[in-house]
Amino acid sequence: MELIIDGKKCEFKPGQTVYEVAQEHGIYIPVLCHHEQIKPVGACRVCLVEVEKARSLVASCAMPAENGMIVYTNTQRVLNARRLSVELLLTQGHHNCITCESSGDCVLQDLVYSLGIESPRFNEPDGRKDLEQANEMIVRDMNKCVLCGLCVRACNEIQVNQVLDYSGRGPTASVGPAFGLKYEDSDCVFCGECVRVCPVGALFEKQGRFLGRAGDLRKVRTTCGYCGVGCQMDVNVGDGRVIKVTTPRENAPAPNFGSLCIKGRFGYDFVNHPERLKKPMIRVEGELREASWDEAIVYVAERLKSIKSEHGPDAIAGFSSARCTNEENYLFQKFMRAVIGTNNVDHCARL
Repeated sequence: MELIIDGKKCEFKPGQTVYEVAQEHGIYIPVLCHHEQIKPVGACRVCLVEVEKARSLVASCAMPAENGMIVYTNTQRVLNARRLSVELLLTQGHHNCITCESSGDCVLQDLVYSLGIESPRFNEPDGRKDLEQANEMIVRDMNKCVLCGLCVRACNEIQVNQVLDYSGRGPTASVGPAFGLKYEDSDCVFCGECVRVCPVGALFEKQGRFLGRAGDLRKVRTTCGYCGVGCQMDVNVGDGRVIKVTTPRENAPAPNFGSLCIKGRFGYDFVNHPERLKKPMIRVEGELREASWDEAIVYVAERLKSIKSEHGPDAIAGFSSARCTNEENYLFQKFMRAVIGTNNVDHCARL
């Protein structure tokens, strides 16, 4: 099957949308409320295109491709409609890019620049909403929310936590937990999926605030060490320290495809903590003191040997960690069973 986009013949498979076909053939169509892992709704109207013989412009992210369809993505009619949509989104709240954590990594900011919008023609709302930052992980700035619904759909469709939804109508419409609850008072598990998909600065990580914007930080792709799933994530580094953990909004790698749990996304503050142990500690006459690795290993070996000799192998128990590899955990339980001679071995993943 084939359609024509901006004069270019594009083959497609049944079930694909116009936007997906354009993406496959290198044709740029801007989107704001669209995400590859979430069902399209066409809420923002930024991806509008002109289809020959169609009465009105259509949202390309939700429009099924049809054989023989002729599509135009950059006509003056399309550009005027996009500018109007973006201007309305801008005037829906207060977008102060000077202090925004998402400046330089904001879809709305990029759209405003690419469409050449110097200032919106409509007035901003009178009142301002206070930041919601009582919890330690996520800050909500509803002054910047454009009601794209990505956080709602990500929470419901990707994580299936069903914490977020719309409330109110018209200018009073907002997004959040049921009954107007704060994040910390709701059933939110703080997976941070809403933060990942937010295209503006309405949701951002609290721990990394004012420590560096996207362009100031170096992203290092690594594997989360909290469990054995192997989730991929980007450690954002600035001034020699971890500022925050992020994952790509689009085209995220397996096995997690951008999703993380609360520990993987927000549990990194121990890395730079001043009380973090950096050397082995052994207890001598009731007091802990630093020791070399060789000294610590000899000390542990002697204590295990003396306990086994005096009280038997079942007086010893071993507790393994999910942060170790499968091979290391196997060796640990083999050591406990074959060398120590006890089956008293467990793993933190069972807690």
